[in-house]
Amino acid sequence: MRALELDQLRTFVTVAEAGSLSAAAPRLFLSQSSVSEQLRKLEERAGVPLLTRGKQGASPTPAGMRLLEHARRILALSELALQDLRGHALDGELRLAVTDYFRPGEIAGMLRRLREHYPYLRLHVTVMKSGMIDAGALTDAFDIGLSMRLPGARGGQRGARGTVLRREALAWVAAEGEAEGINAPLPLVLLPDTCALHQYVVQMLLRRRLDHVIAHSASGVAGLQLALAAGLGISCLNESAIGPGVARIDARTVSRLKLPALPAAEFYLLPARPGEAPLVAKVRAALAEQFA
Repeated sequence: MRALELDQLRTFVTVAEAGSLSAAAPRLFLSQSSVSEQLRKLEERAGVPLLTRGKQGASPTPAGMRLLEHARRILALSELALQDLRGHALDGELRLAVTDYFRPGEIAGMLRRLREHYPYLRLHVTVMKSGMIDAGALTDAFDIGLSMRLPGARGGQRGARGTVLRREALAWVAAEGEAEGINAPLPLVLLPDTCALHQYVVQMLLRRRLDHVIAHSASGVAGLQLALAAGLGISCLNESAIGPGVARIDARTVSRLKLPALPAAEFYLLPARPGEAPLVAKVRAALAEQFA
């Protein structure tokens, strides 16, 4: 029996994670036809369909889901073996501070895949507010910080760009189907006032002289998502933090409520500290690759 080929497995995993062949092709530096051909050969070798293709993209079949877990481990072990032979394996213990707005529905899976790639790396992850991460940039509170910044927001790391991982549009959101019933004063659902996005939203509304009230203060993004889905008010969230039961407020309602236009949020790894250990720099580069 012929073994599975790494390139075909890598293509399969990338398509499964990207959601379509067209989205996966540039990540693999292949044409869409080459991606399709590799998947065809893999399915021939497996003897079962691995992906369901349709107008909405591509998703793994039950057999594909089983292969997906194996494929991730196989690719991770292959990469680990190469790193070990080259003396590049990451071995050590580090503390990572992550803003709770960063891809909350995906962060656990991303950390799991990071552990698969670097099994000797021991990461202690703490979810924190962006303001706390920025304030702790030069302290010993953590080794690496993944924070969020907003255009024109007060505070933050002025002049320090860091490594930008992604940009996400901000949106006004509310419970699905309930935005039309909202009126002034605007009932806001936000994190506490130490949150940079809380401060940003309130400052925008004050500048516009829009009447508002804090209807609910949640301790974290998960609680904020639940409060929004329960219909307790409206909020401003980045795209990946819009949870189940929550939807963007339509343009007509945004116009009626005179809500201001929103920019994009920027997620970034804080820059290196003076005298930083080589391991920290290597882990920062690995995080940038895995989380981008």
